[in-house]
Amino acid sequence: MPAPLAERMRPKSLETYIGQKHLLGPDEVLTKILESGNCPSIIFWGPPGVGKTTLARIISKNIEALFIQLSAINSGVKDLRTAIDTAKKTSNTILFIDEIHRFSKSQQDALLGAAENGTVTLIGATTENPSFEVIPALLSRSQVLILEPLSKEELIQVLYQAIEQDLILKEKEIAFEEYDALLRFSGGDVRKLLNLLELTVQTSKTDKVVVNNKNVEQILKYNASRYDKSGEQHYDIISAFIKSMRGSDANAAVYWLARMIDGGEDPKFIARRMLIFASEDIGNANPNALLIANTCFDAVSKIGYPECRIILSQTVIYLASAEKSNSSYAAIDKALALVRKTKDLSVPLHLRNAPTKLMKELNYGKDYQYSHDYQNHHSDQEFMPKELSGKKLIDFGNNQREQKIKERLAILWKDKYRN
Repeated sequence: MPAPLAERMRPKSLETYIGQKHLLGPDEVLTKILESGNCPSIIFWGPPGVGKTTLARIISKNIEALFIQLSAINSGVKDLRTAIDTAKKTSNTILFIDEIHRFSKSQQDALLGAAENGTVTLIGATTENPSFEVIPALLSRSQVLILEPLSKEELIQVLYQAIEQDLILKEKEIAFEEYDALLRFSGGDVRKLLNLLELTVQTSKTDKVVVNNKNVEQILKYNASRYDKSGEQHYDIISAFIKSMRGSDANAAVYWLARMIDGGEDPKFIARRMLIFASEDIGNANPNALLIANTCFDAVSKIGYPECRIILSQTVIYLASAEKSNSSYAAIDKALALVRKTKDLSVPLHLRNAPTKLMKELNYGKDYQYSHDYQNHHSDQEFMPKELSGKKLIDFGNNQREQKIKERLAILWKDKYRN
């Protein structure tokens, strides 16, 4: 029985690899690594099916290294030690760990020595933020490279590459009438895209196959999975979950939470999204939301399923029921846009530090007004660059707490914080 189409079409070289131009273009980091022939330890971070494993294999082939692949889902410390022992017998070994975020701290610790002394070159792949899931010691010894989802044009290019090059598909005459269903249901995952294409072709009763939305959707009625933690439903359900909390519908939010729990979603993924939500959508309207979400993340990390479902539910109900404000989220994005537009404006002299005599002679810190020496611990000095004097970045929400903050600032700054 032949391998699935996605495996048959796995690129063996950069010439047939599609995507990740920000890493593989001229003078980009991976291009330089491949040209040098020396590979540092790397963590590939990106969504499923964007080419993390394939890139690791191409790198290994390019630098003529032994390639050892382990999956963190079903490998343990014993497997790591066996791999390291094998690597000691060769001069150049790449140890590729798929789903490295699923390794425990002790398992990741077991990698440190071999990666540090050069026994192996570690390449890890993760769909989760490595800052949260990879231990600092291992992270500091690795270069984190972010892989991006393929564009619509690149995904279509993958489809045509398959029907033009795969020997089995070439036995039939395949024509694309529509792409939308293929792209939508694969969720940007190239593996799913190719395997769905193969399934569409296999179920056709004629040698002339027309691929359109109707026949793809018909196939999916009988082959769609209930909940795929890495597919389109994963993103759709987390989107519904977040939007339900944002809309203060605790009832719906708990329902979507249950869908994720029942589907086996990583509880830390859910807790991490709530942590972001607490600041992005609630913020200073209820600062306790961030504390509760952070406590939830810590508790979930320690406890796990099934008991952590109760903690997740408690936090969801609290966040959904809290007053909402996105002022912090909007303010920092507005400030970043302003910084990128105005570039590096000079810090006003009175706000500069003056640790040396020369700096004092150059008027660094001159005329600075120490706020605590003034009434209400406030002076009317300017804190923005002179080019941005009077520029307003914060748009306070209408909830009671933020209105009180706004009123206090309006009293201190008179017209600056009034609408």
